[in-house]
Amino acid sequence: MLRPAERSDLAGLPLEVAPRLLGGELSTVVDGAAVTLRITEVEAYHGRGTGEVPDPGSHARMGPTARNATMWGEPGHLYVYLSHGIHSCVNVVCGPAGTAGGVLLRAGEVLDGTDAAVARSGRSGRDLARGPGRLGQVIGLRHPRHDGVDAITGEPLHGAVARLRLGEPLAEIESGPRVGVAGRAGTHAYPWRFWIPADPTVSPFRWGRGAAAAALDLTD
Repeated sequence: MLRPAERSDLAGLPLEVAPRLLGGELSTVVDGAAVTLRITEVEAYHGRGTGEVPDPGSHARMGPTARNATMWGEPGHLYVYLSHGIHSCVNVVCGPAGTAGGVLLRAGEVLDGTDAAVARSGRSGRDLARGPGRLGQVIGLRHPRHDGVDAITGEPLHGAVARLRLGEPLAEIESGPRVGVAGRAGTHAYPWRFWIPADPTVSPFRWGRGAAAAALDLTD
């Protein structure tokens, strides 16, 4: 059984919270069109000073900026950022206010609102929300308009409402390097990607720039 998420559910470090989001559901209503998806793949990101291990792959690795301000705020808000100048990607903010952290929603299964998801993306089937850019597209949240929307209270922001629901932790999950992250941050030194085993919506792994070489260095 799922229940509405509370801020206390997201008060831990992203690395602790990320696996708990698997199997949860994110529902959005944007400009009157509703979509609900089941979260199947996530990645944890820590900001400067968050946790014991610095995270060179995080947008907040150098501290607060105008771009990453939402990551430093109250847990339960959604950090919506622009990737490659095209894709709006969605993170669930974690940790106490003033400590930067987010869990990137990498993939999901559309449970409800398929017509709206298909209309937004032009895709169908398991690829609807397979990958963070596609996920952001089908749920309708857009940077910068919806950056900071609150998925705990469901308070509207510029025509968008978001709600997060969670259940009990899944008994079986897998973890490994983050997808497409450059350098050491995209290697097994950071097994901060979590997914539901054998789920067809989970995105395939690919090395980020210089990550394969960095991974070889770690084995020397």
